[in-house]
Amino acid sequence: MSLLRINDTAPDFTAETTQGTIHFHEWIGDNWAVLFSHPKDFTPVCTTELGTMAGLEGEFTKRGTKIIGLSVDPVENHAKWAIDIEDVTGNKVNYPMIGDTDLAVSKLYNMLPADESGTFEGRTPATNAAVRTVFVIGPDKKIKLQLSYPMTTGRNFNEILRVLDSMQLTAKHKVATPANWQQGGDVIITGAVTNEEADKIFPGYKTIKPYLRTTTQPQ
Repeated sequence: MSLLRINDTAPDFTAETTQGTIHFHEWIGDNWAVLFSHPKDFTPVCTTELGTMAGLEGEFTKRGTKIIGLSVDPVENHAKWAIDIEDVTGNKVNYPMIGDTDLAVSKLYNMLPADESGTFEGRTPATNAAVRTVFVIGPDKKIKLQLSYPMTTGRNFNEILRVLDSMQLTAKHKVATPANWQQGGDVIITGAVTNEEADKIFPGYKTIKPYLRTTTQPQ
């Protein structure tokens, strides 16, 4: 299987989760979705990550975005882990968690080699180290973002929210967002917009360079 890239269709799959069987594309529906994976249950960094996402679920919901976790362990282990997660972080996990015991989803998403043999049994966090990726998927079922992290570095989910805000804004308007952009900040007018069009769509825009025009964030 070729590597997944931005704008590729997110592979569809059927899997067991802590909330029953799901068909991924059907589960996404007309929403955006965040799929974030973990190498093993009862690991320290991942415990903080899942709890952080549980705390931020309302922020994702505001943005029409569903979240789903994945770990290379059985669903029944996930349910036990969720108790620890709430105990450690104070946040109850209400989103589904996939039990990828046969490694099928991890392979489908190129987080493990397609020819990797065996199941979750006997595997360690080290052998599953590559299963630490965040995928953001649009309502069109295309991959919009993927970020992979080492096991020793906890993920910044506020950054995922920031990128989601940018992607949803730029999907609606002919703009791009500059480095370190935050909600409400000035944006860049894309090259697809002529100066004449910009005068009408973005009155009062600024020309920094002929190729760099900025304007206030459209609503």
